[in-house]
Amino acid sequence: MLTVKKIIDKFNLKIISGNEGIDKEIVNIDVSRPGLEVAGYFSHYSSDRVQVLGMTESSFFERMLTEEEREDRSKRLCRKETPCIIVTRNLGAPLELIEACNQTHIPLLVTEDNTTNFISRMSNFLEKALAPETNMHGVLVDIYGIGVLITGESGVGKSETALELVKNGHRLVADDNVEIKEVSKNVLMGSAPPLIRNLLEIRGLGIINVMTLFGAGSILEEKRVMLNVSLEPWESDKTYERLGLDQKKMRILNSEIDQKTIPIRPGRSLAGIIEVAAMNHRMQHMGYDAAQEFNDRLNRQIQVNGGMIDDL
Repeated sequence: MLTVKKIIDKFNLKIISGNEGIDKEIVNIDVSRPGLEVAGYFSHYSSDRVQVLGMTESSFFERMLTEEEREDRSKRLCRKETPCIIVTRNLGAPLELIEACNQTHIPLLVTEDNTTNFISRMSNFLEKALAPETNMHGVLVDIYGIGVLITGESGVGKSETALELVKNGHRLVADDNVEIKEVSKNVLMGSAPPLIRNLLEIRGLGIINVMTLFGAGSILEEKRVMLNVSLEPWESDKTYERLGLDQKKMRILNSEIDQKTIPIRPGRSLAGIIEVAAMNHRMQHMGYDAAQEFNDRLNRQIQVNGGMIDDL
């Protein structure tokens, strides 16, 4: 749960009044500048948002309103669902607003940041803090800038493969339990729970600290999840993708990412295959698709030979 107290600590805000309400929950991802409301128009007041008063709102409040109007606006700004009101640039808060916040137990806070910069920082923070989230069993590794989520049954070799990838110079984000947040449509950010951050479990060896063994460059706190590699034991009677034309997707929350299924068999270098999968995924996003190029070549050859492909 995100409370006002957490944003006070995060942004180093000063409390002016309404101290009793610092445990109020913030539920809306948006931030409002109630300029029209200060002028008296409350028909569409988004009262459940964090309210930010900049220099424009504060100066209008002080210079253009009578004492009665300031009292009225202050009371109407302070509704029970309003999480807090924040004044920027270290501007002095109007006395009427201070009293209204004390009466309604709505925290009135002050930041030294300018309004535009503060709203941008607050919006980015709220997007992540209030984003839909889930937990997945797997390993998340940053490979050539691509966040690869390695999944599969327990004991299939996910952590051992991640260890090999780290030895090859790639970075571990999370092992065993990956926390995933959907910060926007098809943008999934993965991280490790604090309890297991930087740790990797290898069966027969135990828990190892990747940062201690391989250095700070071997770990990453957070990474966008872009590709899923699913590991599964090889089944002789199962048909596996050989060309790469069939683009499978994995759904996480309300988003989708590309998925590749890698069958495990003795002698296969899983780390090397996953590295190539990440590089190929990156090339596809840059506009080059080897599978599609081969398919085009094949079609051209068929046309040249009149439907015959004997010489391929």
